[in-house]
Amino acid sequence: MARATIKEALLEVSRLWLHEAAAGELSIETADLYIQVSERFHRYAEAHGISRMDDVAGDLAEAFIAAPGRDRRNNITLVPANRTRSQRRSAIASFFAHARAQGMTKAAPLLDSPPIKRDPRSQGAGLAQRDIENLQFHAERGMPATRHAALLALLLAGLNSAETAAATTADLVLPAAEVRTDGGTRTHARTCPLTEWGVYVLRLRAARLERARHGPHRLVTSAKSSRYGAQASVGAGFNDIARAAGLATRKRKVEPRDITRYVARQTLHETGQLSEVARRLGLSSLDAAAGLAGLAWQNGDTAP
Repeated sequence: MARATIKEALLEVSRLWLHEAAAGELSIETADLYIQVSERFHRYAEAHGISRMDDVAGDLAEAFIAAPGRDRRNNITLVPANRTRSQRRSAIASFFAHARAQGMTKAAPLLDSPPIKRDPRSQGAGLAQRDIENLQFHAERGMPATRHAALLALLLAGLNSAETAAATTADLVLPAAEVRTDGGTRTHARTCPLTEWGVYVLRLRAARLERARHGPHRLVTSAKSSRYGAQASVGAGFNDIARAAGLATRKRKVEPRDITRYVARQTLHETGQLSEVARRLGLSSLDAAAGLAGLAWQNGDTAP
């Protein structure tokens, strides 16, 4: 398509991203993120008088990547974090690569752009049982709304943040102390056990939602949210709990994945089997299970 507009390319490439997500080639959360970033880029370009793909130069793309934005609490962030900049760069690079493949442009504005330095990979907060009890106590401070407590209960069952975001009242099997999940891009469908505390708070949450309107209901996120937005909401909700508990500070980051690591370690301690860790978390890789459990299993040593 000669001289395609950014809007025309966005519609076509968004369709391609969603097709890739449906085929399992791209996570739906990543597809949602790429679409959101590209929509913002479209508005940014329009504000600078640029409407066609071929007119997008490297300086415009770089300026968008480094532009101020807003965090999850709607506070203005003048200097975006490396992770935010990296996400923007990845989305725009994919956008133009797909558009070029469709003959919609010859522009490659990020061709000579240097890669964005990744932040060091976190080794995790190493939560202990007392930390979990502290989190549970502060999660219950939101009663009777129960959202924070329900969110923590689902994470402690072994669901990741995307699975927690998608969980509904129909997934609960409270008489058996279980919750079902359909899994995700990198995890299998499975049934996970709930703790006694988890059954208690999820029963309260389900009852509260049912009183408001006949279900089924998403347990901790809005049905109107995109998958990426819902997953981000889980992260923000967990951060609220961790900050209230005094575990998340300016010097210490605690995230939902730290709960997954805790569940992995506990499962390995209780069963002695990496296969059980993988099953509980819906993983197909024993290496991934070992990494979450803090075990360098191929050498038989505990990871530092």
